[in-house]
Amino acid sequence: MSVGTIFGVGLGPGDPDLMSVRADRLLRGAQHVAYFRKAGRTGQARKIVNGMIPDDATEFPMEYPVTTEIPVSDPRYNELLAGFYEDCTARLKALSDQGQNVVVLCEGDPFFYGSFMHLYSRLRDEAPVEVVPAITGMSGAWTATGDPITWGDDVLTVLVGTLPEPVLAERMTQTDALVVMKIGRNIDKVKRALTSAGLYDRAWIVEYAQMPNQTVTKLSEACDGITPYFSIIIVHGQGRRP
Repeated sequence: MSVGTIFGVGLGPGDPDLMSVRADRLLRGAQHVAYFRKAGRTGQARKIVNGMIPDDATEFPMEYPVTTEIPVSDPRYNELLAGFYEDCTARLKALSDQGQNVVVLCEGDPFFYGSFMHLYSRLRDEAPVEVVPAITGMSGAWTATGDPITWGDDVLTVLVGTLPEPVLAERMTQTDALVVMKIGRNIDKVKRALTSAGLYDRAWIVEYAQMPNQTVTKLSEACDGITPYFSIIIVHGQGRRP
């Protein structure tokens, strides 16, 4: 019996119309559909494809054992997630061994800060795996601002808000255009770093880019407090142009 293929399918930033033709085709013909979600939630990936999964397909929700309940610096964090990914890998491989194809839904692009990467690294030598790239969340975010992110020779830097504040500030001073992801509880730290780098007044925050509840706001005019998980800060480049 031939083995099945596990497809890591990028869904893009949130609008189903921005999915690739291949992603749409694989999903509509899927035998098994797996997706990540927080316990008790539908999951953003599942919401994006609502109404697109075949009625006879089997769904496999992969529920994180921990998200923000304990800090990432706590040794238990990696232990819990490592066990979770091992369990998910075993289940996906079992389906592949039975000759079944599986579509794993991935928000944004599977190889850009995505949970699927942790499955891919475990599966790549154990089962056939194919990755379907997609529009990234950051591309959806800077497009939502209505201005190009880079011009001419601009250098674009992508940072994560989980970095230490001095590192953020230093990296920010060394770039022309900027994307900051993984903000959440780190928003105040990111704001201070942007201020130190002289970029605060140029920064925009995009929440839920390319989704029905999208908002685009100058960071200096945004409300204080924790930002949603799907939030990205954008600083546009001002480089050479004709």
